[in-house]
Amino acid sequence: MDARTILVRLRNGDPLDQDALRWFARGLADGAVSDAQAGAFAMAALIKGLGDAGRTGLTLAMRDSGDVLTWDMDAPVVDKHSTGGVGDCVSLILAPALAACGVYVPMISGRGLGHTGGTLDKIESIPGVRTDLTEAQFRRVVGEAGCAIVSASGDIAPADKRLYAVRDVTGTVESLDLITASILSKKLAAGLEGLVLDVKTGSGAFMKTAEDARALACALVETANAAGCKTSALISDMSQPLAPACGNALEVAACMEVLCDGAGGPLHELTCVLGGVALASCGVSADVEAGTEAMARALSSGRAAEHWGRMIAVMGGPRGFTDQWRRFLPEAPVIREVKAARAGYVAAMDGEAMGLTVVALGGGRQVETDLVDPAVGVSDIVPLGTRVEAGQVIMRIHAARTGAAQAAEAALHKAVCLSDEAPDLPPLIHERIG
Repeated sequence: MDARTILVRLRNGDPLDQDALRWFARGLADGAVSDAQAGAFAMAALIKGLGDAGRTGLTLAMRDSGDVLTWDMDAPVVDKHSTGGVGDCVSLILAPALAACGVYVPMISGRGLGHTGGTLDKIESIPGVRTDLTEAQFRRVVGEAGCAIVSASGDIAPADKRLYAVRDVTGTVESLDLITASILSKKLAAGLEGLVLDVKTGSGAFMKTAEDARALACALVETANAAGCKTSALISDMSQPLAPACGNALEVAACMEVLCDGAGGPLHELTCVLGGVALASCGVSADVEAGTEAMARALSSGRAAEHWGRMIAVMGGPRGFTDQWRRFLPEAPVIREVKAARAGYVAAMDGEAMGLTVVALGGGRQVETDLVDPAVGVSDIVPLGTRVEAGQVIMRIHAARTGAAQAAEAALHKAVCLSDEAPDLPPLIHERIG
C-alpha cells in the first residue's frame, strides 16, 4: 500500500476499500502522506467522489487515526452538531437540558469558522472557564454535571485535523464526502450512542439553499448510522440570526435568558425539538414529541440551569454564575444604535454579512492567531417580519472603539432590507431526516 497507488485509483474513479482508506488516514496522522499527496486526495475526492461506502470508510478511518473514547455510564451518551450559523448558540442550552433529562452529553466543539461563531469562543467568554481539558478532566466534568463542552485534544481524529488544514488552502472545502467525514470522525471518536444534527440553510448558513442542506443532511445521517451511531437531522432556517444577538458574551446572555429567565422564541423552540429528537433516538423518550416536552420541562423547572451551573463551576468558571450571570459577562465600552432609515417591514437579512461584521469588530478571527474580544457584537436584533418606523432601533452594536462601531453601523444598514410589504416568513424547521 502506498499513497501514489491510492491516488491513481481515486483519480480513475475506482472505489477505495477500507484497507486503503485506513492506510491513507494513518499516513495523514503520522506524516507518511505529504501535503502534496493530501491535497491531491482532497481534489480527487471533490471531483470524483468517494461513494457511500467510501465516505463511510473514510469517516471510520479518520475516527480510528487517534483515540476513540468509551463510556461506562448508567444512561445513554448523546451529542449534537450544527453545521454553523449566525447567532446559533443552541449547544449552550441543549447540553445542560439533555443532561437534566437523564442522558450524558460529552460535547466536543469547535471555534468560529468564517462568518459563524464558535461554541468554544462563546463559553470561554465566561471568566475562568477552560475548554482545553485532559481526558481525565473531561470525564470528571461529564460525571459531575452530566455534560461538558470542550475542545478536541490533539489525539482525537488527527487525520481530520491534517486533511482539514489542506482542504482550507486547496479549494476543496465544499466536498460533500470530506465535509461528512470531517464532522463525523470527531463526533464518533467521542464514543457516542446517539447524535442529532442541525443542518442550517439560508443567508447565515454555509449551505445557502435547501437542496444543498438536504444533500449534506442525508449524507451525514446515512454515514453516521452506517458507522453504528443512531443519528437523525433537522434542516433548520438561518435566514436571520437564531438568537437576537451575535457575538460571544452577547449570545451567552441570550442563552441565560432561556435557561434562567424563561425566555421563549426560536432559540428555545429549536433547542427543545433537537433535544426531543436526541431523546427519542436513544430510547429515553417514546417519541420526538414526548422528548420535546421533556426538554421544555427541564428548562422551565430550572433543572437545566442547575446542570449548567455545575458544568461551569467544574470547568473553572464562577460558582454563582447562574444566579448572577449579568455581573460576570464582559461588556463593551461603546454601544451604538442602528436605526431604521425608513418605515417598513424587516424583509430580509444578509446573515453572512452580519456575521462578518461581528468578526470585523473583533468577535472572531481574521487569521488563526487573532485574539477574540468576547464583549463585542450585535444585540437586540429585530426579527424578520417586524414593522418598524423611521428612526426606530433595529439592533445595537457593542464595540471596543467608536470607529469600529461606525463601520459596523454602515455594514449592518446594508445587511438589512426594509420593504413596504410584509414578507413571507420561512419555517424555523424545514425538514426532519432519519
